[in-house]
Order: sequence, then structure tokens, then C-alpha cells
Amino acid sequence: MPHDPQAPDAVLARIDAMLPAALDRLMDLLRIPSISTDPAFKADCDRAADWLVADLQSLGFDAAKRPTPGHPMVVAHGDGPADASGPHLLFYGHYDVQPVDPLSLWDRDPFDPALENTPKGQVIRARGASDDKGQLMTFLEALRAWKAETGQLPCKLTIFLEGEEESGSPSLIPFLQDNAAELQADIALICDTGLFQDTAPAIVTMLRGLLGEEITLHAANKDLHSGMFGGLAANPIRALTRILANLHDDQGRITLPGFYDGVSELPDAIRAQWQNLAFDHAAFLGDVGLSVPAGELDRTPLEMLWSRPTAEVNGIWGGYTGDGFKTVLPAEAHAKVSFRLVGTQDPHAIRAAFRAWVQAQLPADCSATFTEHGASPAGLMQITHPAFEAARAALGDEWGRAAAYVGCGGSIPIAGYFKTYLGMDAMLLGFARDDDQIHSPNEKYDVECFHKGIRSWARLLARLA
Repeated sequence: MPHDPQAPDAVLARIDAMLPAALDRLMDLLRIPSISTDPAFKADCDRAADWLVADLQSLGFDAAKRPTPGHPMVVAHGDGPADASGPHLLFYGHYDVQPVDPLSLWDRDPFDPALENTPKGQVIRARGASDDKGQLMTFLEALRAWKAETGQLPCKLTIFLEGEEESGSPSLIPFLQDNAAELQADIALICDTGLFQDTAPAIVTMLRGLLGEEITLHAANKDLHSGMFGGLAANPIRALTRILANLHDDQGRITLPGFYDGVSELPDAIRAQWQNLAFDHAAFLGDVGLSVPAGELDRTPLEMLWSRPTAEVNGIWGGYTGDGFKTVLPAEAHAKVSFRLVGTQDPHAIRAAFRAWVQAQLPADCSATFTEHGASPAGLMQITHPAFEAARAALGDEWGRAAAYVGCGGSIPIAGYFKTYLGMDAMLLGFARDDDQIHSPNEKYDVECFHKGIRSWARLLARLA
């Protein structure tokens, strides 16, 4: 049966009418403590996967819980109208959540969800409300309303839900490799991002990659008395801090040889969109007690956050750090350094360059050892795919202001994995707000975001189908 041209408006009305029931379903899912990083909650992760399988089956999907060495994946397939010419879409979300510690800072049981009234509106308060169960359910609720109104799904769909995103996704790449043919689609949709400054709809087109390195500098074979050896013996803390200080020049640029290979300039169209966002960097920094941008001096604040690479010292220690004072020259000094990567920067080449750069600066009697902590490249979405402009229009229709293509300072490896292992572009859009307190006590998701998120997906599905 051809699509009814009035179906989108009817589907939107159905979403509005079904909102109380949609909230009840979300509450049921939020009650399951699916903490993936803690083995004590393994059965609960299984239970969350079972809940989602049953829900997808109720929508007519061929859905199953798929085992992995860790927590299960949920995979579901559904067909749209027989004569549909729209794309085959893959939707990704994750059902696992972060631990809740420290529990004493929660105002209520994190797995006893509730609606709360706040000065900014009604919110859903629970662990996972925003990251990612509430976001995941916006898509499923849009499909539910669509099917209730039209009797069928809008197009061919694959649903792929992960249970280990919050614990490093150890099973993800093997699962993608083993099931690549089954998971093929025209484009992947990922709902794990948010609005820009809480009000503007946004589509993430740039994700920074991440490289982590831990350095240990070794000097004497034991800690030394600073009165007996100070001034004569090598101090690895002094050597390490000098090396780390050399990571940046006076203009804020990173000094590693070849570091900027693969870093390209912003397209003019994206630069213009970012300028129109009128980002208030003073307020952004002011919220955390800062005032002055500290990155590359010739870049705008949004460029620094979204499209420029970084090198940051995340931790440094050595010697005596307990109460009181102990006058020693330490035998070792340690630091953790991370690099956020953009464009086509090669994390493995940068790791090798960093290690060689550190080795070249070691003073006499000092040596270095390194421990790697992950390496993932940046993600750059191809906005020439017609789904991107369709999404901009759909989001603009729902939120009353133009959607923007934005960057993301963080790293969401799944988007890159879809490209690497499935050859498939991804589009990231979501409806979280900056104050959702994801990963923190008292996480919440605004009811408005949940509601308008469902409507946004329905509008996008209408345009694509």
C-alpha cells in the first residue's frame, strides 16, 4: 500500500496521544540496572536485552538476543511497505549504563525512575534516562506510533543495540566483523548526542579520535636523599615536566613532528554555520570557573573544541605525595597523556612519533617506558549523503530553528567502526541537554526532549521513506 501523504501529521498526533504510555515503557526499561562494567549486574544486562527483544517483536521485528563473550547484542530486522523506495536504515543505541557510585549523592534510588518537576520543566530522573535508554527509546517510540497509525514500518530497518558501550565495547568489533553482511544498510543512525546549547537541534559530522599514552621515566635504582644526592643525581620528575612542557609552543600548537599531518581546514559552509551558532565561550568557560581560551591562539573557541587536535596531560605523579614532607629524589616519575585527533590523523603514527620525541629529550641516566591506552581515529561524516539534508529539514521543522552541522569534542568510536568494518556512513543526532548529568549522580532526561525526540524521528522517517 503506498504511503498516505497525510501519514506524518497523523503519526505526530499519535505520538502526542501515546506519550504517557511511552513514558511508562521507558520507566520499565530504566528500572533494569544494566551496568555493564560490573559483573554483579550481568543478569540484569541480559534482562535488559530480553526486554528490548520483546518490545521489538511487539512492533513486528524479527528480533533476537545475540550472545557475545561479554553482554549480548540485540539485532532486529523489519521490512517496510512492499513498494517502498526509501533507504535501508540501521539504528544503533546502547542499553547498558554507567555505575551509580557514589550512591550517597543521588537524591533517589537511581533505578527507581520518576518524573520530577524542575524550574526548567518536567524531567525523567534515573540512571540511563539520557545515556542512552531515553535516547534509544525515542526511535522505537517513533516506529511504534508510525505502525499504530499506518499498519506498517516506514521503510526497511535494522536495529542494532549494544550492551557494552559503557565498558569499552570489547565485543563490538568482533561482532561487526562476524556479522558484517547481516548488518549492511544504506546509512547508520546513532542517537547518543545532544542539542547545541540546550535549544538548537544538531547533527554531529565530526568526532575527534583518541590516543592514550602512559609514560614512566626511570633514573636511580631507588629513591634518594635530596640532601645527599640533590644537585648531582638526575631527578626524573624534573626531566618529565620539562619534556611535557615542550608539547606546546607559545602559540598553543603541538610540537610533535608530523602531528598535523591529516588535519584539514574547515569547509567554508561549515565554518559559516558555526559562526551563526553565536557560541558564548565566556559563559561556557565561566560555568567551570575559567575565562580565557587556552588552545591555539589563531583558532576560534568552537574550532578548538570540535575540529582541532589536542594534547593534554591527564595525570602526573612521582616521589612522595602523602601528608607532611619527605625530602627525596624519586626513582621514577609518571604521566598520562591523551591526544584528541581530527581529520585523517593516524593514531598509531602519532604514538610512534610521541615515543620517539620523548626518547630524544631524555637526559643522561634517564630512560622511559610506555604503556598504551587505546587508539581510535577521528570520524568525519559525509554530509553529501541525502539523509543529512533530510535530517536538517526534519529537525528544523520540529524544533523551530535550523539544525546545524556541529562537531563533537569527545569520541564515539562506533561511528568510525561502521565505516571501517561495514563501509557505511553514519549520522549522529540526539536530544540530550548539557545539564543531563550523564555518568553522574541524579542523571535526568527532559520530558520535552523525549517527546520532541520521538516527533523528530517521525519527521525524518517521513522524509526518508
